[in-house]
Amino acid sequence: MKLSSAEFIKSAFAEAQWPRGDVPEVAFLGRSNVGKSSLINSLLGVKGLARTSSTPGRTQALNFFLINERFRFVDLPGYGYARVPESIRRSWGEIVTGYLAKRGALVLSIHIVDSRHAPTKLDVQLHEWLVAHAKSHLIVATKADKLSQNELRQSLGRITQTLWRDRPDGRSNEIVAYSAVTGLGRDRVWRAIGAALTVSQTPF
Repeated sequence: MKLSSAEFIKSAFAEAQWPRGDVPEVAFLGRSNVGKSSLINSLLGVKGLARTSSTPGRTQALNFFLINERFRFVDLPGYGYARVPESIRRSWGEIVTGYLAKRGALVLSIHIVDSRHAPTKLDVQLHEWLVAHAKSHLIVATKADKLSQNELRQSLGRITQTLWRDRPDGRSNEIVAYSAVTGLGRDRVWRAIGAALTVSQTPF
């Protein structure tokens, strides 16, 4: 995909603040410190557009970015950071699932996991929610450059087994190994985004 522009639009702390209109959206979600901001910046080729919080887990806003003046990226709050009050952790779930359930403009959810670690209980719960609600999604395993090829292959196998172990038909979705350092997986993620935008009949 040819990128002509990418700009930050706004941070939204409530549904009333979400951008209006029928512009299709691609959401990025995963636990704190999983590399969401690095993934977004890498995909767009713009350093620092999506910013990490100095204290992981503090940001509860949905951050919206307009891409090519035709579609949006949405950076959802990270989950699973232990050093915050329980009330805040619960609010993240409400913010994330509220957006995923209600947002008609959402065409693809990119569920980000860390290739170096097995999916957490919260990762599994999120994945099961996406499947149960028939939400189009792609699983991306970040920080792949930290592993050898053999380690990465084994890790992807564990991630697949963990996230898809209870699927009745035994099928699993594609898991894309990604590195913001080397660019591994970048083209595959953009192909998935392009396919989702095509289904939504939005030129990109």
